[in-house]
Amino acid sequence: MGAQNGNSSTPPIVSLISGGIAGGVEAGVTYPLEYAKTRVQLSHERPPRNPFATLIRVYRNEGFRALYKGCGVLVVGSVGKDAVRFLGFDSVKNAFKDPATGTLTPMRNMLAGMCAGVLASVLAVTPTERMKTALIDDARGERRFRGTGHAVKMILREDGLVGLYRGFAGTTLKQASATSFRMGSYNIIKDFQERRGVKQSTILNFLNGSVAGTITTLATQPFDTIKTRSQSAKVTTTMQAISGIIKDGGIRAFWRGTVMRLGRTVFSGGVLFTTAEAVSKVVSPIFTPSQYRQTV
Repeated sequence: MGAQNGNSSTPPIVSLISGGIAGGVEAGVTYPLEYAKTRVQLSHERPPRNPFATLIRVYRNEGFRALYKGCGVLVVGSVGKDAVRFLGFDSVKNAFKDPATGTLTPMRNMLAGMCAGVLASVLAVTPTERMKTALIDDARGERRFRGTGHAVKMILREDGLVGLYRGFAGTTLKQASATSFRMGSYNIIKDFQERRGVKQSTILNFLNGSVAGTITTLATQPFDTIKTRSQSAKVTTTMQAISGIIKDGGIRAFWRGTVMRLGRTVFSGGVLFTTAEAVSKVVSPIFTPSQYRQTV
C-alpha cells in the first residue's frame, strides 16, 4: 500500500490495522454481488443472460436478508485476510524496495503480492471462504445448516479439520494470483504516478483500486470458479471441481460469474484501497517514528 514515501517504511502495525479495517468494510459493502456470483458458479445450469438475474430472483423469492447469507463469516475472514495481505505485502515491499525511490520494480511488486496471497490463504481465506460457500450452497438446497456456528460443528464432525480446508489448492492459487495482480498492479500504478509528481487523492485512490480490481478479475476468474466449486456444501476435491466445470459448460464455464465478480471487484477495489489509505493516514502518526512523521 505504502502510505509513506521516500526512505520511510510502513510500520507492520499500520499495515495490519489499515488492511484489516479496509477488508471488513469492503466485504460488507459488496457482499450481495459476491453472493450472486457464488450462486451462479455453484449452479449446474446455464447462467442467465442477465448477470444480475440471480440477485433479483433471490431478493424476490427469499427476501433481502437472504442476500447476506454467509456475510458475517466473510467479513470476519476479510478482516483477517486483508490484514495479512497488507502486512505481508508491505513487509516484502519494505525489504526489497529501492532505498532511493522507496518503490519496487513491477516484477517485485507482483512477487510481493503473490507471497501475501499465499500467507492470507493459509491463515484466513481458505477456512472462511469454505464456510461462506458451504452456507450459500446449503441455502439453495438442503438447508441443513442453522447458522455459521452450526455449519462449522457439522463440517468438523463429518470431515474433521480438513473439512475447513476443502479447496485449499484452488483457493491458494486464486489468492496468490489475485493478490499479486491486485496489490501489484495498484502499487505499480501508484508508483508510476508518484514518480511523475501526481498528487494522490481519495478519488485517485478509488480509481487506481478499480483498475487493479478489473485486471485482477479478468486474469484470475478460472481460479475463483474452481475454488467455489471445490468448497460447496458437498465434499468435492479440486480435480472433481475442475472436471465438473468442464462437464457443465466446457472451458467457457471457468469464467462463469465474471460480470458479477467484475462489478464487485471494480467497486471493492476502490473501496478497499481508499479505506486502507485513509486509515493508514490516521494511524501512521501514532506508530511511525517521529523522524518520519513529516513524510506521512
